[in-house]
Amino acid sequence: MSRRWPTPSRHCDRRVSQETAPGRAGFLEPAVFIPFAIVTLIWGSTWLVIRDQLGTVPPSWSVCYRFLVAAAGMFALAAARKTPIRIGGRGLLFAAILGTLQFCGNFNLVYRAEQYVTSGVVAVIFALLIVPNTLLGWISFRHPVARGFLIGSAIAIVGLGLLFLHEYHDAAVDPGHVVLGLGLTLTALLCASVANVMQGTQIARQLPMLSVLAWAMLIGALVDGAFAWATVGPPVIDPRPGYMAGTLYLALAGSVVTFPLYFRLIQKIGPGRAAYSSVLIPIIAMLLSTLFEGYRWSLLAAVGAVLALVGMVIAMRARSAA
Repeated sequence: MSRRWPTPSRHCDRRVSQETAPGRAGFLEPAVFIPFAIVTLIWGSTWLVIRDQLGTVPPSWSVCYRFLVAAAGMFALAAARKTPIRIGGRGLLFAAILGTLQFCGNFNLVYRAEQYVTSGVVAVIFALLIVPNTLLGWISFRHPVARGFLIGSAIAIVGLGLLFLHEYHDAAVDPGHVVLGLGLTLTALLCASVANVMQGTQIARQLPMLSVLAWAMLIGALVDGAFAWATVGPPVIDPRPGYMAGTLYLALAGSVVTFPLYFRLIQKIGPGRAAYSSVLIPIIAMLLSTLFEGYRWSLLAAVGAVLALVGMVIAMRARSAA
């Protein structure tokens, strides 16, 4: 008489699936909240530093220098943690696509956008990263989108829209430059969103993240350098200590520290909720602009900031949101 082993119940299967599925971690868990805060605070300051990088050095060369230094730092970090550097042919192809989208296309477009519109405007628009991230997360992985997430996102977007109106009314720039800056920023947004969602794929989970990011930054920097040489000529150096310090800050703090934390957040809480760092970042960027660039707050801007924060809280409480 053969013995039949009991099969797991549907309830048990569902519980295990939910525990192991990507994008399910709670936001208030220390492993999520602390990296989220670090990423938000550092990236909130990078917009101001990027502004200082625009001048003597063409944007493409500034991006190239940033990620050459960042790649060296990431390889050093991977070696210190004894992470395997070799990731195979499929891994290198994945890193090449990621690097071209994130560390070439995205940042080249962002640096150029800040030549036409203020850093605050670019930061505000980038807060809309929650929209393509959530949509692509749903399309790619069928991450559920809760009603609370949609309501919170709508409130936050309204708040960001008010912040943008304040920036637009106070900016003494040519309307054509505003349109060009917006177009560059939205294209950068799409590049960043595709790169974000790539972190939720199966191959990304099978590869060591530090090694992938190191190769992606190196390949992205090489593509940046090739593009810069083809479009603006040989390398240009700005000897100012401020420029050098800014490059190191953007490369090490703004890239080596933050990107591993952020991409791990994507795997833990999903691309939609991870992108909510981009809701707080423009507010931090505007606070720093108030201190260092003479940014003037208005009732419109204050209401927009409050709505953005309220919307974030509502969306974050929707635990099932992607």
